[in-house]
Formats: sequence, structure tokens, C-alpha cells
Amino acid sequence: MGDWVIWPGRPYPLGASFDGAGTNFAVFSSVAERIELCLFDDDGTETRVDLPEVDAFCRHGYVPNLGPGQRYGYRVHGPNDPVAGHKCNPAKLLLDPYARAVEGMVRWNPALSSYARFRGRDSAPYVPRSVVVNPWFDWADDRPPRTPLAETIIYETHVKGHTARHPDVPPELRGTYAGFATPEAIEHFTRLGVTAVELLPVHQFVHEQALVERGLRNYWGYNSVGYFAPHNEYSSSGASGEQVHEFKQMVKRLHAAGLEVILDVVYNHTAEGNHLGPVLCFKGFDNAAYYRLAEDRRHYVDYTGCGNSLNMRNPHVLQLIMDSLRYWVSEMHVDGFRFDLAAALARELHDVDRLAVFFDLIQQDPVIRQVKLIAEPWDVGEGGYQVGNFPPLWSEWNGKYRDAVRDYWRGEDQQLAEFAYRLTGSSDLYEWSGRRPVASVNFVTAHDGFTLADLVSYNDKRNEANGEANRDGETDNRSWNHGVEGPTDDPAIVEVRRRQQRNLLATLLLSAGVPMLLGGDEMGRTQLGNNNAYCHDNELTWLDWDLLEREADLVAFVQRLIEFRSAQRVLRRRRWFQGRPIHGSAAADIAWLRPDGDPMSDEDWSQAYAKAIGVFLNGEEIAEPDEHGRRVVGDSLLLLLNAADHPVDFTLPSAEIGEAWRQVISTAEPDASERDTLKAGDRLPVEARALVVLQCLD
Repeated sequence: MGDWVIWPGRPYPLGASFDGAGTNFAVFSSVAERIELCLFDDDGTETRVDLPEVDAFCRHGYVPNLGPGQRYGYRVHGPNDPVAGHKCNPAKLLLDPYARAVEGMVRWNPALSSYARFRGRDSAPYVPRSVVVNPWFDWADDRPPRTPLAETIIYETHVKGHTARHPDVPPELRGTYAGFATPEAIEHFTRLGVTAVELLPVHQFVHEQALVERGLRNYWGYNSVGYFAPHNEYSSSGASGEQVHEFKQMVKRLHAAGLEVILDVVYNHTAEGNHLGPVLCFKGFDNAAYYRLAEDRRHYVDYTGCGNSLNMRNPHVLQLIMDSLRYWVSEMHVDGFRFDLAAALARELHDVDRLAVFFDLIQQDPVIRQVKLIAEPWDVGEGGYQVGNFPPLWSEWNGKYRDAVRDYWRGEDQQLAEFAYRLTGSSDLYEWSGRRPVASVNFVTAHDGFTLADLVSYNDKRNEANGEANRDGETDNRSWNHGVEGPTDDPAIVEVRRRQQRNLLATLLLSAGVPMLLGGDEMGRTQLGNNNAYCHDNELTWLDWDLLEREADLVAFVQRLIEFRSAQRVLRRRRWFQGRPIHGSAAADIAWLRPDGDPMSDEDWSQAYAKAIGVFLNGEEIAEPDEHGRRVVGDSLLLLLNAADHPVDFTLPSAEIGEAWRQVISTAEPDASERDTLKAGDRLPVEARALVVLQCLD
């Protein structure tokens, strides 16, 4: 590599920006005394050039005739005093915090450590390279679907796991962005009828040393090190910037199929871990700026359980996150974000602050505020459980929905009011802040925890394969094995487990709010009782597409549920139920009924032993107008839910609610043809642990 000329360049945008004639480099550090740009040849030869200018703590320079594919990194000269919170060390090659692409993976070696005895060791042989990328891409007529939240059905899945075993995806594309974008992979989403895919983390991440030493990997990817770079291991076309083009092509094809792309993002912590962790990027540039430090300055505040917490009080850290979000929307065309451990982002001093600066920035940002924003509304710190406390614009993973629905169908004693709130959008959690039912992202299962099949098959977790003596993973799963732990050939247990899966899926897709389906639940995927399979990049976690045939009945049932939800306007409400007539009909917009057909009384709501309830949803009393301001009228539905261990006879309510009904869904008889017309006052037996939906014929 010859000598490079470097011009002053400009301090913004941060990162490496190619303009067609050369590349501008800009990085932030409030403590650096000098920063070297390190340029690497194909054979690994390194050339160092000082960044010549500094403006407002941003050091920068422009290298003419340097373009896409160029590998680079940084070395920072400055204070190295861990006791004071500083870890600058030119022996440590650093990734660009704004790198648009990363080549290679971390190779674990003591040279990555900040410990004094390793301080002088060069880490360059063990650190990935940042890569200059070509920003131009032909998006043609790409348009975001902009599916309204009330119409949204989310499918949570994994880029690699979705296609790693897909028999119709070309072998060389399996497990990649390109494989995810094949017609064969996309067909499953469109056939089911979901409207959005929510991808587990695709930001460049690191496999922790402890996992690598156990022969495992960080499959889920919640260990980010590059907030602008699509993870390079999911690229079929190369890691020298090609992964960026491949990711964009994936988004473009999903959009063409009418599917939105939501990213699970991890801005609460980084892969650099605690004081024992490696120096890969942020620590080496400005440790005290990027991280929340403890009072002793040597250690880190940890609200995440992962060793560190990003410092949301620092304006440069906030800028990093906002620039990253804006980049993924503007340049990568994604449609929304699910924020991992989002309560950590709201911590100003110690307590979670609903009015934190981060939320103010989101609220006023003209780009980010227009996409879907979903919070995982908790972290592992004190006071971190914040379900219901996020501000307007935000939807939330509703953990209380998950818990109430699981408890109801396993027959736990609980007041029916809790279950009723969850079924109707959780107004007790969200209405007070001016939000609508779509603030509740409803889920029964997610990547973290049991799959649906395991939820009804195991009382206890089976995480021994994780190498942590089964100590990891949640112990309170609200699961039930129905008499036998794990697999069984007992036909009675097999049948009740299948029915319970249908009950949970039907409840999810009949509830007000935004349903989220865990990928594979529609085909009975199991992880053999492992409820924390984050470290298994293998057949335990990859979708088994043979299940499509073996569990064809369950797949068909989910398709019917989604089709039914999409056809029934009363199930996709944008406003709260009011419990009264709205447009002057004889019946209220919702009615809660005892099995005898009479309205629920205050005493009925307080009975923890009650397991059966009827819900009338009035299609003629929908509060909100359509997009043209016209009154919305749909079918009226009657939901009969029986979580008891014995059949319950339901008496259909009075003719004031509906004179004639037909059964359209039964979890006890999912394949049954339509029954005879039922009349007001008729008795309808509902099997033990079953759900029936009737449609009014008036």
C-alpha cells in the first residue's frame, strides 16, 4: 500500500462516507489526544494516517481515491487510566462505531483485554475490520407497506433460522438475507397472512468468549458491536460491503410481497461487556462517555444483565442511537423497531423516567416517529418493569397479556377481570396515556421462553445443553405439561395439548391489540423444553419445515384464524370499547356474559374460581369511522371460553343481542363443518378447555 494523502474533511456525517471520489472519515472522542486511521490491504498490511482535524470532539479527514471495499479501523491515543474510567490505548485496533459494514469476526485472545499485563499487546490480528461501503442502491419503485397497527399481524423470526433447513431454498442461500428473500421463504408469510416480520437482531454482533469456549454461539444476536452494519454471517455474497446490498434487496422483496420489516434492536448494552470484557470499539474511543460507570469509575452500571449499559445521558450516545435508527429507516428502508430492554433507555439518573430525553428525541424526529416503535418495557434493574408506562407513539410487548392468557388456559385461579382487560386491549394499562388498543403488542410466546408446543408439554425448563447447569432461563413459565413431562404417546394428553395450542393461538388472534406470533408455533415447533436457546445455532432452533406436513392441521387452523381476524372489523378496533350503545342500537358495543346467558355481575368478576365466560362483540357498535369518515359496520361475534376441566353448557343470550347464530370456530373441533343455526336461548355445550366463536346471522 502506498502513501495516502489525507485532507481535512468534515466532522459530519460520522463514519466512513464515500462520495464517488473519495471517503470522509469522522469519529467522536472527547478524550482522545490523537486518532490514527488504519487502512488495510488485502494481505493485511496496515498503513496508519493521523486524522488531521478536530471539531467539537469529532476528529476527521478525507482520503481521495479511496472507495468501497476498503478495510479500516482506528487506534486512539489518550488517557489510559481505568480507575478514572479511561481506556484509550493505541495497541488496540478499534471498530468504527458508525461502520456500515464489518468484515470478519472477533478471535478471542488476551490481546483484546484492557488488563495491564496485556495493555501493550496489539489486538489487530484478532479484531474484525470496518469496511467502506457503496451507498448507492436501486430501490426502483420500493414503497413501505405502511400497514396500520390495527391491521398488523407480526411474525417474530430469525434470518438464519427461518431458512437454514428450508428444502426449497438453494443450499448456498440458506440462512442468509438472500435466502430469506427467496419466493419460497416469503411464500410462508403470505400464505399464513401475516403482515410484518420481526427479525431477531441483525446489527453486527459478537459471539461471547464463554460461549465459544463451550462450542456454542450467540444465535439470538443480543450482543451488538455495530449499530449501522448488517451482521456479516448472514450474507451469502461476501462481507466486504456486499452484505449491505443483500440486506437492502431482502427488504425490497419483502415490501413487494406486502410485508413490513421490523428490527429487534439492542441499544441498551454492547458486546464489550463489563470491566473484564474486551476493548473492541466504544471503550477505546471514550469509555466514560459511552457507558454508565459506577461510582468507582472502574466498573459499569448494569441494568441489562450483560455487563454494561449505554450512557443515555450523553448527547453523543443519543446521537449515535438516533443516527442509527434514522439510517435503518432512510437508507435500509425498514419499517419499525422493537427495542430490547427498552426501560434501560429511559434511565436518566437511576429511576426509569417516562419523560427521558431519548423519548423526546423520538417524538420530534420527522423520520423515526413515523415508523412502528415497540418497546420491551422492562430491564433487569430495580424498578425496571414498566409495562404500560411508555409514552404516546409507542407500542409495548404486553407481558401482562402473556401471563394472564397462560394462567387462564392452564386453569389457574385468577379474577376474570384481569383476563378480560387483556382480551380487550388492556385499557387499564394504556388508555390513561392517550394511547389506543394498538399500544398492546399481544403475545403468548416469544423467542425468549418456551415455544408454544413446549408451553403445553413441560412444567420445567430443560436447559442443560446451554452449559450452565440449568441455572439460566426463566423458572416461572406459567406452563403445564398436562400430566407427563415432555413427549408422550398418550392419546388423551396429546389431544389436550393440541387443543391448548389452538386455545392460545385463537385467544391471541381474537384479542384487541396487535398480535405477535412466534415463528414456528404455527407448525408445533419444539426446543425440547429449552426456554433459553440463545446459544444454539443448530437444529434445536432452526425451523423444521417437515413440520408443515406433519402439523398441517395446526397450520391450516392458524391460517383460518388470521383470515378470520382480517375479515372481522370488530376484532381490529382502533378505539376502546365503551360498554354502551354508541350508534343507538339496543345492545352495547361489548357485553360480558355468564354461562347462563345473563350479564356478569360485580360478584361474578371477583370469583377467582370462575373459568367460563362469554364475550359479545357488537359489529354494529364500532366507535371509529373508516379512512373516509364513514361509519364502520361488521359482523357481531360471540366468544365462548371454557378453561374448566369439564364441559360447560352455555345458554345463548337474549334476542336483544342476537336472534340467530352459527358456529365459525371451535378449538375442540377445528375441522368440524358448520353446525345448524342456533337461536337465542339455545344451549350450547362447550368442551373442557375449549373456545367457540359464533357469528350473528341477524
